[in-house]
Amino acid sequence: MEPVRSLRGIVNVPGDKSISHRAVMLGALAEGDTRIEHFLAGDDCLATVRCFQELGVQFTGSGEEDVLIVRGRGPEALREPADVLNAANSGTTMRLLAGILAGLPFFSVLSGDQSLRRRPMRRITGPLQEMGAGIWGRRGGEFAPLAIRGGGLHGIYYQLPVASAQVKSALLLAGLFARGETTVAEPAPSRDHTERLLKYFGAEIKIAGNTISIPGGQRLSGRPVKIPGDISAAAFFLVAGACTPDSELFIPGVGVNPTRTGILEVLRQMGADLEELNRREIHGEPVADLRVRSSPLKGTVIAGELIPRLIDEIPVLAVAAAVAEGETVIRDAAELKVKESDRLAVLAAELRKFNADLEELPDGLIIRGGRPLRGAVCHSHGDHRMAMALTVAGLTAGGRTVVKNAGCVTVSFPRFYDVLNSLREK
Repeated sequence: MEPVRSLRGIVNVPGDKSISHRAVMLGALAEGDTRIEHFLAGDDCLATVRCFQELGVQFTGSGEEDVLIVRGRGPEALREPADVLNAANSGTTMRLLAGILAGLPFFSVLSGDQSLRRRPMRRITGPLQEMGAGIWGRRGGEFAPLAIRGGGLHGIYYQLPVASAQVKSALLLAGLFARGETTVAEPAPSRDHTERLLKYFGAEIKIAGNTISIPGGQRLSGRPVKIPGDISAAAFFLVAGACTPDSELFIPGVGVNPTRTGILEVLRQMGADLEELNRREIHGEPVADLRVRSSPLKGTVIAGELIPRLIDEIPVLAVAAAVAEGETVIRDAAELKVKESDRLAVLAAELRKFNADLEELPDGLIIRGGRPLRGAVCHSHGDHRMAMALTVAGLTAGGRTVVKNAGCVTVSFPRFYDVLNSLREK
């Protein structure tokens, strides 16, 4: 990959990964068909589809490229799987599906690839055991494979030690099957797509500040769902457009759920020329068109309650910080150590190859920006967000950049490189 003079054009990003997962899951539990438009057919979401096929759920297409129809027949139609359910590399699939399986009266085993089997699972197995599920995993439930004997759940009150949409969602989904009420309290707001979709599918949800409750025994009804564009996918182009000289990009139909828009706030703090246009709401989710133009960026502080609202965007924000003038401090992001890779360590190691000045902290990074980036041979470490972030770094670096194992972008943005190449003004 060679550096570019500018980037210009319209960027159509794929459907939101988080919402695509959840629409499949709730559609599978609902009674009646759920037509999902702009479904993200990436590796992670397809792992969720395959797991539910193993549980007896039928899926069909509609003849349109990004439409998936879930033939929901209620939770009673789900059957004990004959084989291990394979979540591949998807932590969302494993954690949220564990919550559902905890409520179903049969035995199942959840596993994934080597990377996923290293990611922490006690954060869900512990509270699900408190609800009455039988769950076993390696090292006392810390790691997959997870064996689950579901059914007979009762509601609990659970205080999350760290804001986590996946843990919150797993417990709320388990709560659908529990006797009584399940309440989850979080220390800071995390993405709330599960709550919004549960309401849209007809469930009663009670929300008071950062406390969410769901009464058990509820039924869901199939609904049409239009998935907004994924802001985490848009983030790579927002940063690329801001950092690449003489650039202007228009990204239509992006989800701007306030639990996900930390990326927009931070880029504005850094001085990005960024607009939100044509705000509207689609099936309970706020959506807007985004426009970004190149502009000088300056360092900032990214910490505290902002972190859960941009946790997936930190890799590309680190690239923006390396290009910006001044110092950027990222704190309270220890969760990045247990993603698809140890993103803090990988960011520090790989961006140093570009001549960036970084210091790794126990829970973040200090990035001293302003040094000219130079092309590098770097490695994604099998992490889709790292592959795309390092590609953005290469756009503004002097000289040629090679990102090894970049094919992992199919996890969340299968056409990333095609879209990027369509915008290049060489």
